[in-house]
Amino acid sequence: MEDRDRAYFGRGPREQDKVGFLDESTRAIFGRGYAIEPHVFIEQLRRDEAISEADTLLLTVPNQLGVAYNAHVIETILTTIAPTLGWR
Repeated sequence: MEDRDRAYFGRGPREQDKVGFLDESTRAIFGRGYAIEPHVFIEQLRRDEAISEADTLLLTVPNQLGVAYNAHVIETILTTIAPTLGWR
């Protein structure tokens, strides 16, 4: 987590999923955000029963922020978060 992360996403996580609408009749669930320090994110993931039971996990990278920012996010996932959680 660095200043550019905070500028894009604020200073903390969105603690709950959000319900929204894609159009007048299509409801969607938007997952919580994790704009937090990697060690805090790791602990939250460890405590999440659904994640610990999953065999596949989809992480969304905010591609509208550009290649350099995407690389920063993916690098953090690959070098800090995934190895700590034993992901491959």
